[in-house]
Amino acid sequence: MPSITQRVHVGRQPIFDARGVVVAYELLFRGSMEAVDASARDAYATSQVMINVFTEFGIAEVAGDRLCFINLTREFIIGKVPLPFGPENVVLEILETVDPDDEVVAGVTALVEAGYRIALDDYVHGSGHERLLPLASYLKLDMLDLDLARFAEVVEVSRAYPGMQIVAERLETQEHVALADSYGFELRQGYALSRPRVMTATSLSPSRLHRLQLVPAIGAADMDRVLTIIVSDPALALRVLRASNSAAAGASHRVSSVRQAVVLLGLAQIRRWAMIMALGDAVEASDEQLTTALLRARFCESLAEGMHASPDAAFTAGLISGVAEVLGLTPGMLADRLPLSDDVLAALTHGTGALGDVLRTVDAFSRGDLDAVAPAAHSTDLVRAYVDGWRWSVRMVTATRTAA
Repeated sequence: MPSITQRVHVGRQPIFDARGVVVAYELLFRGSMEAVDASARDAYATSQVMINVFTEFGIAEVAGDRLCFINLTREFIIGKVPLPFGPENVVLEILETVDPDDEVVAGVTALVEAGYRIALDDYVHGSGHERLLPLASYLKLDMLDLDLARFAEVVEVSRAYPGMQIVAERLETQEHVALADSYGFELRQGYALSRPRVMTATSLSPSRLHRLQLVPAIGAADMDRVLTIIVSDPALALRVLRASNSAAAGASHRVSSVRQAVVLLGLAQIRRWAMIMALGDAVEASDEQLTTALLRARFCESLAEGMHASPDAAFTAGLISGVAEVLGLTPGMLADRLPLSDDVLAALTHGTGALGDVLRTVDAFSRGDLDAVAPAAHSTDLVRAYVDGWRWSVRMVTATRTAA
């Protein structure tokens, strides 16, 4: 039986300015913590980087306030797979393997008009990528495999574009660094300065079917159906919560429920993330672990009204605390990585407020300690609420497996 958890990884290599200050990071696909190099540079790899950075780690944790350079394959450039984030914190690298035909030029033009910054990766003059020079903000030159006979010519051509910054990449010796200094290149990257670091975290595995179900539900503008799909999959719910507060999503609001996060992001943005996840992540969660996490959330929701708490907020708090247990984290540790409102955060971190009472009551009932149940919960039939929650959770998981 597959586990509900998985290990996720992303490589991060610093990009320095001429003074040696880190001003950006290139984000790289890594299949494991031990991986030295990327094992893929295709649409799958790009999707995995996007998913892990923006909905698992959080862009602030990966890069702080610095820019992130992300490799872009043809599928994303021409809009076949839409980008699920805005232009604020990213630079899109056009790989040297992308054929710069009319469709690609049109796609890059549209991205620039939408506010995205473009970098041409491993630029070689005469390869056809000069068509993209007027659209680029950064030009990356490979210092390890450079053609010295044409190097000065390439630099001269690039300097004809005002505002273009040159990134000297693959600097592996001090001679490379000295050459970058002599040409006055603005930015530098390579092993001589810093090797990539692989960041790793434990993540909850979402159901592939749920991600696929999101796309038609969003296309039909069925907000209730979209919300039902998301709240029935703890991993999807957490990703929506993280994405709702991602700087790359253009939002900085704190939310009290999954419903609020869905409304904040909007159907168009959720559709984009669903497509990216369907492309890049095919790990299934175990039925037992999904049912347990959903039961806790539903039980909290059922108790909330009688305990003077918001049912939506209680469901979200129960979901997060259940997921934290699966991941081997405290609820507060997981809550700190999410854009939660003060009352939800306080309940998960300190157990305070009406939501804190709900969580403690669920804990007490689950371990059979009825004396520790909050007085406000005595008006609720706890056994019935628990059984109803269990039945609902089983139905949600079973429906997913039957449809698959």
